[in-house]
Amino acid sequence: MRILLSPDAAGAGEIAAALVAESVGGRPAPVLGVATGSSPQPLYRALTARVRAGLDLSRAAAFALDEYVGLPVGHPESYHSVIAREVTGPLGLDPARVHVPEGDSADPAEAAARYEAAIAAAGGVDLQILGIGANGHIGFNEPGSAVDSRTRVVELAPRTVADNSRFFDGDAGRVPTHALTQGIGTILDAREIVLVAWGESKADAVARAVEGPQTADLPASFLQRHAHVTLVLDAAAASRLGPASLPMEVTR
Repeated sequence: MRILLSPDAAGAGEIAAALVAESVGGRPAPVLGVATGSSPQPLYRALTARVRAGLDLSRAAAFALDEYVGLPVGHPESYHSVIAREVTGPLGLDPARVHVPEGDSADPAEAAARYEAAIAAAGGVDLQILGIGANGHIGFNEPGSAVDSRTRVVELAPRTVADNSRFFDGDAGRVPTHALTQGIGTILDAREIVLVAWGESKADAVARAVEGPQTADLPASFLQRHAHVTLVLDAAAASRLGPASLPMEVTR
């Protein structure tokens, strides 16, 4: 696992955006995996600046990691809405090429199977953007998720519901309890992965993901199996890593 450090979240976003631009810039029709939540926001802001400066992502396709089950598509905190607001518009993506799981489907399990098939039909994901939950989840693969899991319906852990209540006016009772998520196996199929983490609240999960054993108790630890994964961290998120894991220089 390659680790790149920046003193702060904004700098981490700049580094991650440069990695994304380098990876997809030379592809005629790249396929991006896009995450929601707080972690990738500095990346999207920095990537938006690159798009305004001339980076063309109009031919890129994008697949979101997950979506709440039962939340209407038009709800401001549905990931359909979040992706449209924070990713599709700012990055100049073609909305017809942007895909989000159908969390409002009458048959979420069938919707999960269709989504998995759609990723395969697109040729797989070239570069997957990830955040990491404080409990080590990637996507909504909560502790206990199998390394070979595929897109499916999951129940959200109480910690995740509590953490995501900030998007629902602090009311955990308004946070959906289930979601459709790409599985760990689906995520690991991406040809390249860039994970962004910042803040002290992510430090323990980051350290365990990098230095601990591979275990379903911390799903992000399975990223150790991937041949091309880069963690872009601010100083706070990297604060519990041992010296052997840290790069020699901090990128600014």
